Amino acid sequence: EKYGQLTGQSIDAVRQGAGGRVEKTGSGKRDHKDFALWKQAKPDEPTWPSPWGEGRPGWHIECTAMSLDHFGPSFDIHGGGHDLRFPHHEAEIFQGECHTGHAPLAGYWLHNGFVNIDGEKMSKSLGNFWTIQDIIQKVDPLVLRLALVNAHYRSPIDMNEQLLNDAQRNHDRILNVYESALRMATDGRQHQLPTPDLTSTDPLTKTLGLLERLAEGFAQAMDDDFNSRQALAKVSNGARLIPQILNSEEIDERDTAAFAMYAIDWLEEFAGRVLGLLPPEEVAMAVHDPSLDPARQAIKDQVEQLLARRAIARATKDWDSADEIRDALAEMGVSVKDTPDGVVWTLD
Repeated sequence: EKYGQLTGQSIDAVRQGAGGRVEKTGSGKRDHKDFALWKQAKPDEPTWPSPWGEGRPGWHIECTAMSLDHFGPSFDIHGGGHDLRFPHHEAEIFQGECHTGHAPLAGYWLHNGFVNIDGEKMSKSLGNFWTIQDIIQKVDPLVLRLALVNAHYRSPIDMNEQLLNDAQRNHDRILNVYESALRMATDGRQHQLPTPDLTSTDPLTKTLGLLERLAEGFAQAMDDDFNSRQALAKVSNGARLIPQILNSEEIDERDTAAFAMYAIDWLEEFAGRVLGLLPPEEVAMAVHDPSLDPARQAIKDQVEQLLARRAIARATKDWDSADEIRDALAEMGVSVKDTPDGVVWTLD
């Protein structure tokens, strides 16, 4: 009586969706609700012994066996692609609850939309897929994360260059605002900010009210079936508001520093802890000052030693040694440029 409830299908609809499998010769199905728990061995397939002969688990039973082994008869969240709702997840519920006598199998079901490539479903069989490693060669992993959370998890995503470019631009804006707030937050917690008020004519007071309203909207969006797209929109709006105060010449230094601390907390709560879009503070501070980059700091001493050896080799016209040092630096991801003011190195 529960079969079909997850997807809102009646038994009649399930019968129509059987696709002729019941009538197929040799299917073994005697009813449109039938599905295989154990499949007879086929040539070149892995098999296991059973009371019914050599074979392998049916597709649906594999997942139930794993969830029972790791989570027990019930667990909080079950995810999966939109195309797995029927029959796979309906079958999981059916066999799991019948076997254990415990309901529900899962408290929440989250079915994600497809990832498309230029409008076509991504799949290995079509050869039109990108791996995560492919994408993070193009953009920072946090930019990819923003591209993904900028769609509701149940909606399809069309993965293309434009999507990544838009995500890069939007992430840069948030990161730049975060970095600016970090630079301007000096002893800001010692100063009391005004009470937020949307109706105020004072820019600082009104902006605090707007950010408070955006925070409420963010929470409502995430409570509404994890609507990360709407939540990200609230963060983006906040990232547009914050610089108006940080860069205002009408706000005194104490208010600016205190507001910068408020902005850091606001961004770290919503863009950082919830959506996971912010890097560590030291990485954000390196946006406008590459010398602060932790990756650069980690190899700084080694690079400077190699550059000193390179300078000696060049001064003595030992070009072979200079080339070897240049190649060693290149393997570390370091680019070297000779300028009138000396050697400048950057981390690729």
